[in-house]
Amino acid sequence: MEQKKLEKRLFGTNGVRGVVGKDMTPALALSIGMALGTMRQGTIAVGRDTRTSGPSLASALKAGLLAAGCDVVDLGILPTPALQFIVREHFDAGAVITASHNPPEYNGVKVVEPDGTEMGDEQSIVLEGHIFKGDSHFASWDRVGRERDAPSMVDEYVNSVVDSFPSDTGKGFLVVADPGCGAAAWTTPEILSRMGCRVFSLNSQMDGTFPGRLPEPSPEGLAPLADLVKATGARFGVAHDGDADRAVFIDDRGRFLEENRQFGLIADFICRERKGVIVTPVSTSRIIEVIAERRGCTVCYTPVGSIYVARTMIDLAHNGTEVAFGGEGNGGLIYPKHQLCRDGGMTAATMVALLASSSQPLSSLVDALPHFYMIKEKIREKDAAGLIERLKKAFSGESLDCTDGIRINREDSWALVRPSGTEPLVRVMVESAFEERATQFYDEIKHHFRD
Repeated sequence: MEQKKLEKRLFGTNGVRGVVGKDMTPALALSIGMALGTMRQGTIAVGRDTRTSGPSLASALKAGLLAAGCDVVDLGILPTPALQFIVREHFDAGAVITASHNPPEYNGVKVVEPDGTEMGDEQSIVLEGHIFKGDSHFASWDRVGRERDAPSMVDEYVNSVVDSFPSDTGKGFLVVADPGCGAAAWTTPEILSRMGCRVFSLNSQMDGTFPGRLPEPSPEGLAPLADLVKATGARFGVAHDGDADRAVFIDDRGRFLEENRQFGLIADFICRERKGVIVTPVSTSRIIEVIAERRGCTVCYTPVGSIYVARTMIDLAHNGTEVAFGGEGNGGLIYPKHQLCRDGGMTAATMVALLASSSQPLSSLVDALPHFYMIKEKIREKDAAGLIERLKKAFSGESLDCTDGIRINREDSWALVRPSGTEPLVRVMVESAFEERATQFYDEIKHHFRD
């Protein structure tokens, strides 16, 4: 049941990504398409976000699938969770051309399994093997695939999200949406409007140059959204990354809602009615443990990456364990009653339902949450494996979790040290209810670095 990270050469935790023309090329997209077509014969859905390089990479990916004998349905521009929902309902696999939150010069490919989840490590390694060995299947001239366009299928996703809530749940609400010129430029405003909200939008045109802000919805980039929320008296503002599998919020006072606190707030709402396990990576704030205990739920930790969260949720459910909720502390939340992937559109809709159930504004609900102080740093370290071993020895008398790197758990604090998969550095996170203790713990950890 426990999910372990396996070593891959091309795929990261969320597909293949790189700078277009350097790391991410049509030739690579073609080879991914052929390898996927070799592994998943049938009808494959393809979609993309708004990046300028999307059409060329999508064309190459589709060419590979067609050459391998697969039929292709092009869904056009749509959020990644929309494609995942549609694949689960209709197709044999899928792929989306996106680099999510990365800058405009990046692009990538996420591969989606028939159940709508991202391809896991084991199958990704098999796919990589076909690429590196060059043994993908070529269909004969009379067996090549056919292509058709189906951009209107995104309506099924919108309908499913809206139908998850009572009619007019957001009646009387004024909200502001900032899709960041990305894949949710139409879907999220449409979802909120159909829930009864009056919606103001900015950065709602599909533009892969991302003129309004970068695809990562940072506090600095969302300053115009915060200004508009305050100017209009909106209940909240919601923003997405490039492919809208994540959502982040601005409260009614114009404050950026830190994503771990967002996770805690929505988990508290979900777990009022749905009991069971909350699944989340080892990098998530302890606020989730506090909320889980309050609502009679438990927490299961996974390696960092939404695919490990989703796969663990599937494994737990198959073994008869009730799964209440899942997600990461970055705005990527998973609603098992809807689908087992991060879903920014569902998160925006859930926030409407949450506020409709309360007489308090979002700012008051946020201020009532437990407070934790978190330090996040990236530190250069050539020998990350050696560092992890030194930390294991130095803190051997404490509670250790080696699910992903090493997490050291104390009664009032915890620290996580995990190597980067792409750079000679490690990521360090330390959290405590007290700033002074977090700082002291961080200094203890840093003492063991050698670079």
